[in-house]
Amino acid sequence: MAKKPATVRIARWSATHPWSAMGLWAVFVALCIFLGGAAGTNKLDEQESGVRESGRAGKIVVDGDFPERPEENVLITAEGGGALDRAAAQRAAADVAERMKSLPEVASVGSVVPAENGKAVLVPVTMKGHKDDAAENVEPLLDVSAAVEDAHDGLRIEQVGTGSTAKGMQETIGEDFKKAELISLPLTLLIMVVVFGALIAAGVPVVLALSCVGAAMGLSSLASHVLPATSAISSVILLMGMAVGVDYSLFYLKREREERHKGKGHIDAIEIAAETSGHTVVVSGTTVIVAMAGLYLAREATFASLATGSIIVVGAAVLGSLTVLPALLGKLGGWVDRPRVPFLWRLTMRTGESTLWPALLRPALVKPVITLVVSIGALLLLALPALDMELKQSGSDDLSRDIPVVQSLDRLTESFPSEGTVHRVAVRAPAEAADEVKAALGNLLERTAADDAFAHDQEPAIRTSEDERVHTVDVATPHQANTDEAKESLKVLRAWVPQELDGIDGVESGVGGEVARGADFTGHLAERIPWVVGFVLLLTFTTMGIIFRSLAVALSAIVLNLLSAAASFGVLVAVFQNTWAEGLLGFDSTGAIVNWLPLFLFVVLFGLSMDYHVFVVSRIREAALAGAPVRQAVQDGITRSAGVVTSAAVVMIGVFAIFGTLNAVEFKQLGIGLAVAIFLDAVAIRIFVLPALMSVVGGWNWWPGGPAVGSRGRHSASGRGAGKGVDGPSVERRPPYVPLPAPAPETTRSDHSQQQ
Repeated sequence: MAKKPATVRIARWSATHPWSAMGLWAVFVALCIFLGGAAGTNKLDEQESGVRESGRAGKIVVDGDFPERPEENVLITAEGGGALDRAAAQRAAADVAERMKSLPEVASVGSVVPAENGKAVLVPVTMKGHKDDAAENVEPLLDVSAAVEDAHDGLRIEQVGTGSTAKGMQETIGEDFKKAELISLPLTLLIMVVVFGALIAAGVPVVLALSCVGAAMGLSSLASHVLPATSAISSVILLMGMAVGVDYSLFYLKREREERHKGKGHIDAIEIAAETSGHTVVVSGTTVIVAMAGLYLAREATFASLATGSIIVVGAAVLGSLTVLPALLGKLGGWVDRPRVPFLWRLTMRTGESTLWPALLRPALVKPVITLVVSIGALLLLALPALDMELKQSGSDDLSRDIPVVQSLDRLTESFPSEGTVHRVAVRAPAEAADEVKAALGNLLERTAADDAFAHDQEPAIRTSEDERVHTVDVATPHQANTDEAKESLKVLRAWVPQELDGIDGVESGVGGEVARGADFTGHLAERIPWVVGFVLLLTFTTMGIIFRSLAVALSAIVLNLLSAAASFGVLVAVFQNTWAEGLLGFDSTGAIVNWLPLFLFVVLFGLSMDYHVFVVSRIREAALAGAPVRQAVQDGITRSAGVVTSAAVVMIGVFAIFGTLNAVEFKQLGIGLAVAIFLDAVAIRIFVLPALMSVVGGWNWWPGGPAVGSRGRHSASGRGAGKGVDGPSVERRPPYVPLPAPAPETTRSDHSQQQ
């Protein structure tokens, strides 16, 4: 007797020892959360995470060990935005300074700075403590600003700085994510209730997905001490974890239920689900992990963090689906279908062959060539706008202008451009050359003072480290960070700095800042994208080829996923680089896509799209193994998998679309891009392109060995038919194929007793 696959052996042990399996899983999740909380998260330092010259500049600044105290700016303007009463503003500024000095959180208060345009007055305040704690400590300062505003009629007094901006963004973005979490859980549960028609069955995938997210959060915190974590990692883990966690459980649970309703005992049904859907989960999870691992080739800290978090949560979802899910199903037995929602239960248990899916598939199966040409043409048409994709660094201009702290920041930079976009010049040289470096930087500032590409409202100050080896100076530009003018000012400054430092021995320099990081990051990506894409394509092709023993299946998977990814990029560009959807989605177009998104989206889309492709092709392969002709196998495979794939797609689209409601444009782009790609994959690819392509390819779909090569267990081939037909290599000679009947409703003893 052949040894059963590992997925079956694990599932059987879990199903027959449910309390042990569930206990081990609970201990694992709790341990991950505890250890992650105890270790804390090592956050990615923006200064040290850059690439190219901006990365070098950041490392020089860090080497200088400058005290980074949080800075706050109290901005005083006319309440209605009109002419400012200078005398009233000076009295308010003096009141602000006096009150701020009395606060224990304040280290010093600077001199009052009037704006050149006469519309504002600025009171600079330096806080005590570290900048990472500023958001927690800034509340007393905000209370002072509010109290002074109440005491001085006709003036608007607001605060912008390290702590106040972070606090305002945390409140706004944090509330966004809380809202997303509160919506996504009920929405996912509602979809599961519609899919299963029973509350317990609906809750199992959601609970398992949440436990996977919790475990992944903890493990990600531990991993951050090796690879520092980006600020977006928690959102990505939640997004990926809920999507794949629910999907993998859904695949498994639907197959177990299908087999149980055919009359199998619940342990046998679990074993069959483990051999089929469990195997598919392993393949899908492996494919997603392989795709995400490609991000490491980007050689950039943000992508390394995103890859690590995604790999951890997908691995947790696969592990949970193979271990604790069979235990839950084994313990629940028939109770997994309780309590039933009357109408929905009858809807999910309808008998008879589906008429909808054969009708949808008819064009692809009857006229495959025409369908293939038209559908591919439509997807390529959708992809066309992607040729005009523009990339930009994410920044404050990506945020909704309705956010109060963003409005305050806009008013601050309008009157004081030096507080906006800043280029940071960093120089490292031997201590004995300190005077030469200072003189060179002084000459540099004289040149910038005479050039309109730079801001002149405040005089830049040169900072020198205690050991006199590192020197920095911030040179501001009056232009927004993502404008051509700001990029041109960066080019000018990067040309001038080496000129001024020429002749100083042992000198090392770099120009950093927001503009520099964006330009360097985009250029770095342009170099690394071919490596990442090539890695993902090659390993995906290899994985699919090994799993299905078919070069044709592997190649078609690559082509179809490239099509859906390209089409989703086209939609993304059409929506976010133009203004027609601003009112619909609640954003202000910046005319570009955030620069880290395309590569991340490509990898995620490629991985997630393979979920459906593997599941659908596996069911088509099962029909082919049973002796079905190619087109019949395609119809049966897609029809039999239609319910679970459609349900899984709806869950993913729902979860991703919620991120499209957030204020930050980068998360809107992420959510909408993923939702569109999954929709195209589940509809256009599955209904038109895939069946048409497989119908055209015919028997060559399973080349070189046919679908039975490498199959196991009850799917093993019994014959050795050979020979080639007009459609390519024949699969095997079998009796005429009889389409599989639809699953009959479950008739357990408890049901009989209720009917009687």
